[in-house]
Amino acid sequence: MKVVNPTEYYQQRRTPSMQVAPTHYRLRHHTRFRYSAPITESYMEVRMQPMSDGNQVCHSFELTVEPPSRIMSYRDPLGNLVHHFNIPGQHAQLTIKTEAVVECRPATTLPPALTTRAWASVDTLRQNAQYWDYLTPSQFTNPTAGLVDLAKEIGVNRRMDPLTLLRWVNTAVYEMFDYAPDSTKVDSPIDEALAARRGVCQDFTHIMIALVRQVGIPCRYVSGYLFHRDKEDRSLEDASHAWVEAMLPDVGWVGFDPTNNLIADDRHIRVALGRDYADVPPTRGVFRGEAETELDVGVQVARTDEPLPSQTRLLPQVDWHPPAADGYQQQQQQQ
Repeated sequence: MKVVNPTEYYQQRRTPSMQVAPTHYRLRHHTRFRYSAPITESYMEVRMQPMSDGNQVCHSFELTVEPPSRIMSYRDPLGNLVHHFNIPGQHAQLTIKTEAVVECRPATTLPPALTTRAWASVDTLRQNAQYWDYLTPSQFTNPTAGLVDLAKEIGVNRRMDPLTLLRWVNTAVYEMFDYAPDSTKVDSPIDEALAARRGVCQDFTHIMIALVRQVGIPCRYVSGYLFHRDKEDRSLEDASHAWVEAMLPDVGWVGFDPTNNLIADDRHIRVALGRDYADVPPTRGVFRGEAETELDVGVQVARTDEPLPSQTRLLPQVDWHPPAADGYQQQQQQQ
């Protein structure tokens, strides 16, 4: 187990925002479901369109599906844009492709710290109904015995001001947990990552949210993408990403990325917000039929002012030949 050095917790990597000009990114996200037997009446929801909010603007977004279907959209109760479609006919494969161009500006520079009196302002947030969902336990952020032990080990309490505490917890999770793809699943409880001291972005985000909510700071789960610029980023380039946003008085929502020990900035591209992953999966659907599902996912994030990556095929080529009860499908893509 790694040990947090208290003298270094504040040295989180945040690329200096030396330029005011925004950065434009080109996003590609391809998903393919293959079924062991033909299915029918497939209904799918997709949360993949980047947000236009705050320091981010989505200039274009295109969603295509195969087999073709009419695509509609709505806003979920948390304000996320959800595209949905239905394929009533028989099919043995479903491919979803999205492409977007997004403009991101550097986040406002944070102060070095807040005063300890800021806790009184944090407590007033409990009186505002818009934060209640982000203060109470949710499906993947329950305060288990393992989480309570970790909170004691890290020292999650109000001895520091709220901003300093968030920086401390962000670095502690980064230092104490190894990034290990495929070590957990999308529906794994946080106790699995807590026991193994390893996991992926989704696990670290859930753990930090659960820790911080214990001291009364509203926290929410962010699903999106990260533009990888240096080798210090330990999350995978060819995957979606997840991080935490915490509400601070007189500052607003601030993003913390415990996977990479970062404060979210213009490399973090926001797609959806929720209490935890259960609110914001990239895809979620149901179908009629008896079939096993195989999933392939490919993600590419590139700056528009740089040459396109040489790898243009996002999904692997497979030699696949497709061979009535209710079934359930959910994209098993970890963040």
